[in-house]
Order: sequence, then C-alpha cells, then structure tokens
Amino acid sequence: MYNLHWATIAIIAANVLVSIKGFNDYSFFERYKFSIGGIKSGQRERMMTSGFLHVDIAHLFFNMFTLYFFADVVISAFGPVKFLLMYLLSLAAGSLLALFFHKDEPFYSAVGASGAVTGILYSAILLYPEMRLAIMFIPIPLPAYVLGIGYLLYSIYGMKRKMDNIGHTAHFGGAVGGYGTTLFFRPDILINDTWVVVLLAVPIIILFILEKTGKI
Repeated sequence: MYNLHWATIAIIAANVLVSIKGFNDYSFFERYKFSIGGIKSGQRERMMTSGFLHVDIAHLFFNMFTLYFFADVVISAFGPVKFLLMYLLSLAAGSLLALFFHKDEPFYSAVGASGAVTGILYSAILLYPEMRLAIMFIPIPLPAYVLGIGYLLYSIYGMKRKMDNIGHTAHFGGAVGGYGTTLFFRPDILINDTWVVVLLAVPIIILFILEKTGKI
C-alpha cells in the first residue's frame, strides 16, 4: 500500500479544495485563473493561484494522479520542505514562461497544476534517469530521460503550432523549474550523471534559440 506523505496530501488537498470552489463559483474561477490581461492590470497572484484551479474533475484527477506517482521519489531525496519549495518554484516558472511567450495576447488564459507537477516529474527523472516509464500512446516502458526529452520537444512543437488547448508553455517552464531546482539541491548530479543533465538541457537550448531567432 502506497503511503502518502503529508506534504503530498497537503498539495492534493489544496488543489481539490480550490478546484471545487472554482467548479461551483464562476466568478472565483475567473478572478484567480492565469490571465495575461489580469496579470498586467496588477493581479500578479494569478500566476500562483491559477495552478490550483482546474477545468474539470478529469483535469484535476490526471494532475494529482501524476503527482501521486512521483512525489514520494522527490520527498525521499530532498525531504518535504524542499519538495514543497520545488513544487511552488516549478509552478512559478511555468507561469513566468507563459507570461513571457503570451505577453502580447491579452485574452490568453490558463489553469492547472501541470507546470508544478511536471517540475516534480522532471526532478524524479534527474534523480533516477534510468527508471522505466510508459505513457498512453507508447505502452513500451522506456528510460525516463528518453521520455523526458521527447516530452519537452513535443511541448516546443505544441508551442510553435498552437494546435490545441494544452498549456505547453507552462509545462515546459515547470520542467525547467524542476530541472534547475534539483540541480541546485543536488549539484553532484552534474558530475555523476553529466550526460543526462546535458541531454535534458538540449530542448531548453533549442527553445532559447527558436525564441531568439523569432521562430516561435
């Protein structure tokens, strides 16, 4: 039986309570979602509160289910306080990247814990790059770092094409937040798994180059 740590329970509880409030109170949802127009008007708290709101039960469940699987890996490595800090920093990083890329789109909005959860996922990948993971459309388990790189490249593709309603920018920013925070807490990974650190940095470099050359 998987025993949930209190830190994981606290995050899930916060997401559930805020999301349920949002489900039942449209004005609350609109006031605290990520909104470029709202943020530019001075409501900067939206950059954090939006990470606890969700569109529906399925959206909420998927994010919390993913967190459930990877939270304990990070807590075991860093303890609950650093885990909570990483979660919040990844959420902030996702919102900051979304703000950067969509700053000229006043009607752009988003909600969800995906950025924060992706940060926890990428921390787990850095800690255990060889662990095997499988996703819905690729049922064969692959090394975690392979899926991690693939997911970031897919996020860049989604950002470039703007082909769906998925917050690819927040996901990417959250991943960068988890990546950077993990290396800050565990700089030995730079020495012990240098090749993994470099490979996971490749999509980040690609995004930087695409942005600088105006191709995204």
